[in-house]
Amino acid sequence: MQYGYFDLEHKEYVITRPDTPAPWANYLGSPEYGAIVSNNGGGYSFVKSGANGRIIRYRFNSNIGLPGRYIYIRDNDAKDYWSCTWQPVGKPLDQYKTECHHGTAYTTIKSDYADIHSELTYYVPLNKTYEVWRTKITNNSDRYRNLSTFGFVEFTNENNYEQDQVNLQYTLFITRTSFEGNKIVQHINENSGKDENGSNWRERFFGVVGAPVSAYNGNLDSFIGSYRTYGNPVAVERGFCDNKLNYNSNACGALQSDIILAPGETKEIIYVVGQKNPKVADEILAAYNEPGKVDAEVKELIAYWHGQLNNFQIETPSDEFNNMVNVWNAYQCFITFIWSRAASFIYCGLRNGYGYRDTVQDIQGIIHINPELAAEKIRFMISAQVDNGGGLPLVKFDHKAGHETCPDENDENSIYAKETGHPCYRADDALWLFPTVNKYIGESGNKAFLDEVIVYANGGEDTVYEHLKRAINFSMERLGAHTMPAGLYADWNDCLRLGKKGESTFVAFQLYYAMSIIKGYALDRGDNEYAAYIDKVQPELGKSLEACWDEDRFIRGYRENGEIVGAKKDPEASMWLNPQSWSVISGFASDKQAETAMEKVHEILNTPFGVKIMEPPYVDHYFDGALMHIFNPDTKENGGIFSQTQGWAILAESLLGHGDRAFEYFLESSPANMNDKAEVRILEPYVHGQFTESTRSPYAGRSHVHWLTGTGSTVMVGCVEGICGMRPNAEGLVISPSIPHTWDGFKIEKNFRGKHLSIDIQNPDHVQSGVKSMTVNGEAVEGNFVCECKMTEQTNIVVVLG
Repeated sequence: MQYGYFDLEHKEYVITRPDTPAPWANYLGSPEYGAIVSNNGGGYSFVKSGANGRIIRYRFNSNIGLPGRYIYIRDNDAKDYWSCTWQPVGKPLDQYKTECHHGTAYTTIKSDYADIHSELTYYVPLNKTYEVWRTKITNNSDRYRNLSTFGFVEFTNENNYEQDQVNLQYTLFITRTSFEGNKIVQHINENSGKDENGSNWRERFFGVVGAPVSAYNGNLDSFIGSYRTYGNPVAVERGFCDNKLNYNSNACGALQSDIILAPGETKEIIYVVGQKNPKVADEILAAYNEPGKVDAEVKELIAYWHGQLNNFQIETPSDEFNNMVNVWNAYQCFITFIWSRAASFIYCGLRNGYGYRDTVQDIQGIIHINPELAAEKIRFMISAQVDNGGGLPLVKFDHKAGHETCPDENDENSIYAKETGHPCYRADDALWLFPTVNKYIGESGNKAFLDEVIVYANGGEDTVYEHLKRAINFSMERLGAHTMPAGLYADWNDCLRLGKKGESTFVAFQLYYAMSIIKGYALDRGDNEYAAYIDKVQPELGKSLEACWDEDRFIRGYRENGEIVGAKKDPEASMWLNPQSWSVISGFASDKQAETAMEKVHEILNTPFGVKIMEPPYVDHYFDGALMHIFNPDTKENGGIFSQTQGWAILAESLLGHGDRAFEYFLESSPANMNDKAEVRILEPYVHGQFTESTRSPYAGRSHVHWLTGTGSTVMVGCVEGICGMRPNAEGLVISPSIPHTWDGFKIEKNFRGKHLSIDIQNPDHVQSGVKSMTVNGEAVEGNFVCECKMTEQTNIVVVLG
């Protein structure tokens, strides 16, 4: 079943049926102020942190997605009422028509009921720390309409979402609301929350511009009424708010405006929400008396985000590929780059910081679009590397580089463990710096980045190059009996605990890859001593990895007792995806090993909805460190289709020149390919989720945990570097596509180091990969590499495959 469609021209997803299988969300705002809104107005907002900056309440794990940002309309003559979004009132869909346009950092919902048209736009103005809801209400009937509008928001009583929801013997008694002019003001910890200027930084406001306030409520119970819901609030049903404010109860903002609309007349009403004191709130609200301000701000948002996305655009025979790479996968990468795993409709905000491995990988997804923005976050994450070379497992939002406490692998009661819940280092964290830094240098050409000096999390400083050396050293100082990196608290898979003496094949491939990268840096810098060191230790690591080859696959690793995990003979979990894909990505596997292992991946792990993380799932033969056994078979890490790994499978097949297989994996796991099967996928058909249930589940194909997942980044890299073949290095750009043989070709428009590249890929022989010829501005060049020295302000490149 289809609930909407992609509008590539406007970079929107348009929802034509409001009864989506789950709330389908969009993200608004910036790192300073975030807002999540569903196609029916549900969602919440926060300042900086989803955990400690929550402004608007939300009830999680709910398909109804309540509460949210609601505007009710009441026809006072007919005594009928509805909402500008289908929910929460939920009028019959044969009478209520609506369409939701999720765009880049804005959402517009157009609805019609009883000859009244409303157009509601939610957005956070660019670089501002408050949100705007603008609704235009039009009378499409032939008579005057006597209407009342009710803007409504349910505030949290405490910025910390958990305290707000749980600690009710405290949070119910710290807040009051007041009505001041055209706004409700919520005051929190009023006696103790003032700064040196006498202002309470914890005040919030909900104000209206464009219509006078006829009545108001600041008390939630007074607006909703006893034994009622958001769908039938007593104030709306009876036609008036009772002007009751909150004191020692649950707060809300509800503003009623009574309006008369002539036939054909349109009224614009603007609501604004933010965490500001009344003086600042008044200044903000006054600015929206200026005609056209909202249109100008939305236009500015669109120009900014479309400008970002237009740095890399493709035109291929696949609508699914175009919509994801050009718009939604790219926008999702920016969202995960900004908020990591901090706040969604699934992540309630408990993680108050950036996971090291998550964020360093997330950065990769935007490097081809905005390398300098990526570089700022790379610097930040390098400053969260400890001087022993490991990364802080969780980097707090208020990270204090140079002054952080660190995990103590022998003490779960360490300060860092108490602050973050992470007592130990993870094996893979700092190794993600290598592909990320390498991609940045390739995209920007900024080799001097390696000479930048950045502090360590716990003090001291070094160049980026030396930081990378210490990351290598961290792994080399923690080798197991088979001379491979120890699994530590976890490698990439948090459900696989191989232990301090256990060893991870996956991390060994990462380390092998990292050694290749840093050797290149060493040779380029004339650091022959370190290059010689890598020449010594990398082949030794290679021998250890060679011993992990088990007939037609690489094993997953070794337990602390020496037992193999992922041996071909194992009754469960005998085949794992990551060692196979990373054997190719790392450059270690021989041609025969790579071809054999990836063919076995397709034979054993592939499903109609993507590639499983491992097979068979653990049921009867798990060990203590195989934590995934707690999940149902073919769910999450226990044999589910873990979405992040799909990008690595796409990239590995692309590197092997298998364009058909790479694109097969893209389509199977692509949300856009499930647009006409939304009732199966459940999640939004325009963004990746964390995992999909596999074939043992009665709900095979159902996806979970939307938006904030590393999948956005890995799939983007698999598509851009793999299928599209855009592989920049410090000197220029390698172009080596791996595409379906059925494609006649495709086009790329790419901004690269201040120049614009128009790339025409032609496939007359209908091959999957291989460059037969290439011209740059009409001049033939050898091979598949374009030196930056040959690029002009407008560079035209023609690549013929064959």
